[in-house]
Amino acid sequence: MIQFVFGPDDVARVRFAFSPLWELVQALRVIADPSGHALHLPWVRRVRPRLRGLDHDLLSELVPSAGYIPDFLTPPPATPVPDFAAELETVRATPPETVAREILWTLPGSAPGPARRALAADPGRTLDRVAGQLERFWAQAVEPYWEPIRDLLEGDVLRRTRALGAHGAEGLFADLHRSVVWRTGTLTVDRPWSFRGVLRGRGLLLVPSVFVWPRVSVMVPPYQPMLSYPPYGVATLWEAGPAAPPDALAALIGRRRARLLSVLETPASTTELARRLEVTAGAVSQHLGVLRACGLVTGHRLGRRVLYARTRAGDALVRTADAGPTRPLPPR
Repeated sequence: MIQFVFGPDDVARVRFAFSPLWELVQALRVIADPSGHALHLPWVRRVRPRLRGLDHDLLSELVPSAGYIPDFLTPPPATPVPDFAAELETVRATPPETVAREILWTLPGSAPGPARRALAADPGRTLDRVAGQLERFWAQAVEPYWEPIRDLLEGDVLRRTRALGAHGAEGLFADLHRSVVWRTGTLTVDRPWSFRGVLRGRGLLLVPSVFVWPRVSVMVPPYQPMLSYPPYGVATLWEAGPAAPPDALAALIGRRRARLLSVLETPASTTELARRLEVTAGAVSQHLGVLRACGLVTGHRLGRRVLYARTRAGDALVRTADAGPTRPLPPR
C-alpha cells in the first residue's frame, strides 16, 4: 500500500505532465506480456514485425513484465510536454553509482542474478548501451504512433485539470483509477509494496500513460513523487473507426457532425479526429466550425496545438440522443 500525505500546499502543487520515455518503458512491458495488456494487442501485432532483428536484450533484462524497473530509466518529466531527445539525455546523465545501485535493487529476501551483476559491474558501458537501445526501440515501436497517443494524453490532462479546478482534489482523484482512493488529505494507492510519506511541499506529479493500462505506477522520494495512470478514453486508441452515432442525433445535425460530436467524448485535435473518422482534416475543421457556432464544441489551446472538446450543451445533446425516445406518460 502506497500513501502520499498531502500538506497545506501540496494540492496547489499537483501538476500534470506526460512522457515519451515513460510510454516507451511501459510499452516494453506490453511486449513482454501481451496477454496482460489485451487492450494493446492491435499495437503489438503491428510492431512485432518492426522489432525483428532489433537488439533490445538489455531493455528486456531491466524492464520485466512486472515488478521493479530501475528508476533512472523513467526520470519524472521536468516539463509538462518533454520531448524524447531531452528525456534520453537525462537518462544518459545518470551518475554511474545510481545506475549500478538501481540495477542491483531487489525485494527483501531475493538477490540479483548474474546478468544484473554483470551490468552493474560496468555501469558506464551499460548506460551507453541502454540509451542506444531506448533510442532504437522508440524509433521502431513508439514514435510512429506518438501523435494519436499524445492527443489522448493531452485530452486527459485537459479533462482532469477542469475537474481539479471545479471540485478540488476529491474531484480529480474520484475516477482516476479503481486502485486510487483520496480520503482526508491522504492519497492511497493499492500496490504490492509499502510506502508512506508526507509530500512536504513537493506536490504530486500526475502522468497519464497509455501503456500503463490496466494498472497504475508510482515513483517515490528521493525522486519527485509521481503517479502514472491510464488516461480516459484509452480503449478508443486502436479502434479502426468510430461507432455509428444515434439515429436521432444524425437526423438533427447530420451524420458526419453527429459522428464527430460522439467521438469528442474525449478531447482531440483536428488531426486525430480526421484519423478516427477517416476523413480529411479540412472536412473536420468545417464541421467543427459549425458545431462551435452552435455552442456544442469548444477549442482549448495547449502550446501550439488546439484540442476540441464537447461543451455541456454538447454532452447533454449526445446523452439525450443515446437515451432514445422517452415513453409518454400514461393518461390520468
